[in-house]
Amino acid sequence: MSKTATVCRITAPAIRSRKGGTPLVCLTAYTTPMARMLDDAVDLMLVGDSLGMVLYGMDSTLGVTLDMMIAHGQAVMRGSKRACVIVDMPFGTTQESPEAAFRNCARVMQETGCAGIKLEGGREMAETVHFLTQRGIPVMGHTGLRPQMVNTLGGYRSRGHGEREAKAILDDSIAIAEAGAFCVVLEGMVEDLAKEITARVDIPTIGIGASSVCDGQILVTEDMTGLFGQNVPKFVQVFGDVGGESQRAIDAYANAVRRREFPSQKNVYKPKQGTAKPRLAQIAG
Repeated sequence: MSKTATVCRITAPAIRSRKGGTPLVCLTAYTTPMARMLDDAVDLMLVGDSLGMVLYGMDSTLGVTLDMMIAHGQAVMRGSKRACVIVDMPFGTTQESPEAAFRNCARVMQETGCAGIKLEGGREMAETVHFLTQRGIPVMGHTGLRPQMVNTLGGYRSRGHGEREAKAILDDSIAIAEAGAFCVVLEGMVEDLAKEITARVDIPTIGIGASSVCDGQILVTEDMTGLFGQNVPKFVQVFGDVGGESQRAIDAYANAVRRREFPSQKNVYKPKQGTAKPRLAQIAG
């Protein structure tokens, strides 16, 4: 009698140990079916607060709540057995104080079973990152273009074009690494800056609109698979046409219904052989 092989889940320390090794493959996931599809292919799944825009049609990530992140984190954990699952902390849940951040992050980990959390921020969040990691909460950092800071950064433009801005992002990334984060996302920054950060920090850098020299890459799955058509950022490569195929399937279904071609006879239930057809009067009675 054969035993079912135990699947070992990738941990935050295992991600940390991949610095300078084979590039880490990371994608976003918000639902159980998507988590199942990604699980064997990726090292890390991020339940990103980008779900506010991708799933809920919000204009930014600022309206995402902690309850939303927990619900989607639970859904992804149900579909994942192998990948390291990290849940994004939404705007306003980690900035008040290290103590408040711990309470919110601990709740996320307790209620989802995820491997750690991601928070945006640089030097101003280093104390919080240290506080969390010293209390058993693995932290994935996020510097450069920070969507939760869109109102103060002046939009979604790429970062690090001037010496002063580049130095600030470098200092932010170093501070987050030294505070104990196990990896850091570098978003929307010029290539030379991403290269320098990757060389200067001793934790993996995960690029999104940064550089191929980063220790790994992450994209929003719905962008990468073409679910949003051509309206994607410059740094996204569309690897498939899931959106186009879905639209074709929807149109084909609608046309088949209108022409009464669906359901066809193969989709209809028939009486079993040898049984009498029930009379409608008996069914109604």
